[in-house]
Amino acid sequence: MVAFHIERGVTVPLSASEFYAGLAQRFNGRDEMYFLPEQVAEYDKKRQTVKEILQLELIVTNEETAVQWLKQQLTKKPQTFQEIHSQFMLSKAAWSKFETPLELSELLEQNFLRYESKGTIPKQIVSWLKQSSTHRDKIKKIEENSSTDKIGLETNDSLLINAAKDKWYVPDPNQTIDLEKLREKSLLKEFEEYRKSKQKKLKVFRLEAVRAGFAKAWKDKNYQLIVDVAEKIPEKVLQEDPKLIMLYDNAMNRLE
Repeated sequence: MVAFHIERGVTVPLSASEFYAGLAQRFNGRDEMYFLPEQVAEYDKKRQTVKEILQLELIVTNEETAVQWLKQQLTKKPQTFQEIHSQFMLSKAAWSKFETPLELSELLEQNFLRYESKGTIPKQIVSWLKQSSTHRDKIKKIEENSSTDKIGLETNDSLLINAAKDKWYVPDPNQTIDLEKLREKSLLKEFEEYRKSKQKKLKVFRLEAVRAGFAKAWKDKNYQLIVDVAEKIPEKVLQEDPKLIMLYDNAMNRLE
């Protein structure tokens, strides 16, 4: 969809988060897939015959794959920083030499949400708590005696609150839109540093910042900026990244 608009010189009407939020509003979601009403009943029926859907193990090489890996882990089970830290450190052994190393805390804060033991316990954490025989019946009773909340569980139960406290979880599509805006601001600030850099070639950089900068420059029709920064990053990185090379090639065509 993005390539279709860029090749025609038309502004992309939606961000990725807005697109996924629209899917969630219009279709039934299951296991990170979306279905029509008549399809979801059949999928649910088949799903009951399978104990677990196995996911391919991601190889973490950069920020994008790190976020995907974290999403995979936190979808299965909301976790505290301490619980996921050691796993994350092992997973990033293949990190690209060109990619700026990022702390787990930064990745979590820019892409996920944490329950701070105040207010409604998010539905993502409630679903995980229901898997425990210790909490399942208690949650059921609370839900039976209160109005259903699509956001999560309203409770003052200290045991449930402590079990959920400080757990990081995957936000729903609407929450992701707000997170994405904050993250984009940070990425563009970093891209501006690359633009101003006197280095002919950037040895280490944040690929997501370059992608965000290119997208913003394209939107602003600042094609020369795309070409100028592209000259600062390794040719190998530019040629092997579909998002960057698409914007770069189209920017070059506009300048001819």
